[in-house]
Amino acid sequence: MSPAQSYKSMTSEENSDEMRDEDRSPTRYKQETSIQRGFHQSVEVKSKDDVSDPSDEPEINENLNKIKHPSVTVAFTFKAICKTLEQLSDFQLLQFKSILWKDYPQSFNIPPQTLDMVDLVDRLLECYSLEESLHLTRTILTKIGQKSALELLETLCIRNEVRYELCQSLRKIYGEVSEDLAMEGEKRPFDDVFVCPTITSTSNNGPNTEHEVLTIEKLHSNSKPAKMLTTRDIFPSKSDDVRYGNLVFFTGVAGSGKSMAVRRLILDWVEERSHKHVDFLFPLPFRDIKQFEGKEVSIVDMIQTFYPETAKLRRKDFSNEDCKILFIFDGLDEYNGELDFHNISYIIDEICSVSLQKIVVNLMRGRLLYRSLFLVTSRPQVKGCIPWDTSHKRIEMRGFSDPEKDEYFKKRLKDADQAARVIAYISSYKTLRIMCHLPLFCSLVADECERIFREQGIQAELPKSITYMYTKLMLTLMRQHRKFRAPDRTPEEERNFLMKLGKLAFDMLEKDSFKITKYQWTDLDISDREAVINSGLCTQYLVAPFVLHQEEYVSFLHPTMQEYLTALYAILSYRNLGKNIFEQPTKNKFKAMFKGHKEMEMYKCAVEKSLLCEDGKFDFVLRFLFGLSAQTNQDLLESLYTSPLKCPNFIEEATALIMKKIRENQYPNRTSNLQQCLVELDF
Repeated sequence: MSPAQSYKSMTSEENSDEMRDEDRSPTRYKQETSIQRGFHQSVEVKSKDDVSDPSDEPEINENLNKIKHPSVTVAFTFKAICKTLEQLSDFQLLQFKSILWKDYPQSFNIPPQTLDMVDLVDRLLECYSLEESLHLTRTILTKIGQKSALELLETLCIRNEVRYELCQSLRKIYGEVSEDLAMEGEKRPFDDVFVCPTITSTSNNGPNTEHEVLTIEKLHSNSKPAKMLTTRDIFPSKSDDVRYGNLVFFTGVAGSGKSMAVRRLILDWVEERSHKHVDFLFPLPFRDIKQFEGKEVSIVDMIQTFYPETAKLRRKDFSNEDCKILFIFDGLDEYNGELDFHNISYIIDEICSVSLQKIVVNLMRGRLLYRSLFLVTSRPQVKGCIPWDTSHKRIEMRGFSDPEKDEYFKKRLKDADQAARVIAYISSYKTLRIMCHLPLFCSLVADECERIFREQGIQAELPKSITYMYTKLMLTLMRQHRKFRAPDRTPEEERNFLMKLGKLAFDMLEKDSFKITKYQWTDLDISDREAVINSGLCTQYLVAPFVLHQEEYVSFLHPTMQEYLTALYAILSYRNLGKNIFEQPTKNKFKAMFKGHKEMEMYKCAVEKSLLCEDGKFDFVLRFLFGLSAQTNQDLLESLYTSPLKCPNFIEEATALIMKKIRENQYPNRTSNLQQCLVELDF
């Protein structure tokens, strides 16, 4: 490729505003040999009569090469000088060439006036080191009084240094990931373990409703065809639709992989695999910026707190149109401040110190740093977190497809035999396979299987109970809630919340319902923020039955999570309150006549209720109910109980009850579910 073609390829619309290091040199010479050439050395030497005395030439600082910054590369230097010289008029460029010919004639075998700009820069880099070339350009621009061009070159150099140091920081922060959720395991390169979940161009798709027993219709009415996206498509350099502005709202249920997708986007930018039109990328997770609550701070102060290397940037670097900045605010659901879009005053000054609430609101309104790009991730919100008149685009994380589930386990478990066993294991349990659409659930399964392999060997038997994995999922979400969203929450408050949510799950199942409207929700004594945002056990989405009408709906994370919470509610109600939720109302008046109401009575009532429901809507509740009584689950849920288990021989009695029902064979089409109850009891 000729120098002119090389330059043209590098100044395409995709890369016009960036100074990037590349594997191949953009000039005619070979990088490895040319940058080692000494001062005043050239490929072609003119005759002695044409060469002036070197003593008459301006000297170049001998220490330039000793202070070389690692960000100064061949690609950057070539593009920076070309971009600078582009700012000159034809006459000014001629002045530049004339001084170059006068002061450094032996560098050229012909007068540089005959060279076009690309060949001129090409020749400079052949004759001088990168630092010398930049210094020489600065010197001549100063001589011809081109302050604006000189300032541009200085700006490009500063931005290039900051970008390099920023990339080093981001690579260190996001380049490795721990293999287990406790973040205490061996760290591995992110690229070695990451599998990109499914991202769609439409939102409000509702939860995954795939079920092993029931046929549940989709809980949304999103008629727009979904386009499959990757993280590289979130902010394309050329947007087909400019209506959405610079704000992208990235939603997904708890555990769907939003933060991991953000990490993918960050590392792709660092390694120049995507978003090359972005000059700077600043991740500012809400989990981290919450430290500024109650303080006066500016957005620039926040950036420099987390990324000190940005102190070199000038104010204009944050507001110039030729400097594209991408901000990533991960986890809006963890921000507890009120988003008052009506009463909070506007701010447009990036160095103005105000409250964190003002900064967040003005960023959402597109008032602060309006030339920048913003990616905000969050769990689905019940209340609008973006004003209706703000242009934005919504995309949604949908979790893993079936091929992605297998790919995850192959990457996560380094041993191929172990990975094959785990894939076969989840495939043998349809519900586990379905729930692995959540990357978080996949991680929990992998953690448990790795522990078993480590302690018992590769041939060890993997858990038969699906209840155990649901308990782990529920507790993981609740512990994240307590740690990051409500650290002062007491176990009693947590228990009461689960009781209320479990009662709602039970009442909805009784009515064959898997969703509830916002208007119905307001009648409940449950915080929508606790259910949807904080705990992540529920999700919210919009349904548009008519063109100009939208309704907000709330449903559980998955229909089986609704059934699990129903079973948990049944056990907590009996163990803590002595209440049997499956008991028929007609029996309640006789309850006081019996002392020492046995726990097995609740299970008998549950079995009868499940068998009498021909549609099988309580089949999974029954499986979870027996599974929760196994010792492994009892140990995990110990903090939720106010009294110990009263029946020491419960497992034997429960097993006998199920076996009796199977032998009676009164409901032959329900035998399979009864056998699954035995599996949950580890029989």
